[in-house]
Order: sequence, then structure tokens, then C-alpha cells
Amino acid sequence: MRRFGYPGVMAVFILAVAALATAAGGQAQKAGAAQAKAGEGKALQNPVPATEASVKAGRLVFVKYCAPCHGNSGRGNGGMAPEGSKPADFTDEKWEHGSTDGELFVTIRDGVGPKFDMDSWASTLTPQDMWNVINYIRTLGPKK
Repeated sequence: MRRFGYPGVMAVFILAVAALATAAGGQAQKAGAAQAKAGEGKALQNPVPATEASVKAGRLVFVKYCAPCHGNSGRGNGGMAPEGSKPADFTDEKWEHGSTDGELFVTIRDGVGPKFDMDSWASTLTPQDMWNVINYIRTLGPKK
């Protein structure tokens, strides 16, 4: 049996440092992507007027896809939310993952990192569905 002396320990150390540097670089890259998404969201304008038809369509999508985690009334109390997560309460005044319609759109489209307790809905919902949901959840919160 061959014993690994100093050179083996050094190789393990170098690999560990390289892994940490890669992980740190990945975290910085994710942070940069999050900032870019936030900027993108602020620039997006909702192209769908908040008509009765849009709000009704958004409610149907919300009940089917969003209510399991956000709750039927949008209070963030749905029973299917991942353990340890805190889904947004759309009835309160502070929304942590976007206050503009564009930011909400990006959140729905891309999900909420870094753990992605809320997955991206881009492969399930159309952009029209997302804008309709935004128009609907605007009816749940405080009136401005």
C-alpha cells in the first residue's frame, strides 16, 4: 500500500482551494445576474391593461399554479410551499421580490434564487399569463 505524504496533502489542499474559488466565483456570478434581472425588471412595462378580463384570467392562473404556495387569498400561506420558505404575501404593503410589474414579471419568469424555493414558471406560463397574474395580484394588495 502506497502512502501519500506531503505531495498528496498539497494536491488535496490545492484542489480544495480551487473548489472554493470556483464556488465563490459562482456566487459572485449569481449575484451579478440577480442585479441584472432587477434592472431588467424595473425597465419592463406591463403591456396588458388591467381590465376585468385580464384580472379574471390572472385569477384562474393564480388559483391553478400560484395558490398552492401563496394561498387562495394570496397571503403566502399555501400548504405546498417548500419547508422553510416564506412565499410572498400579496395582501401586505412590502413585496421583497419586486414592487413594479416588470420586477414581478421577472420574478415569475425566472424564479427566486439562490435556493429557488420558487421555480421559474417560464416553461409553464406564457408571458400573457404572467402579466394577467400580475394584474390579478395587484387587486389583492393595499389600494394606492
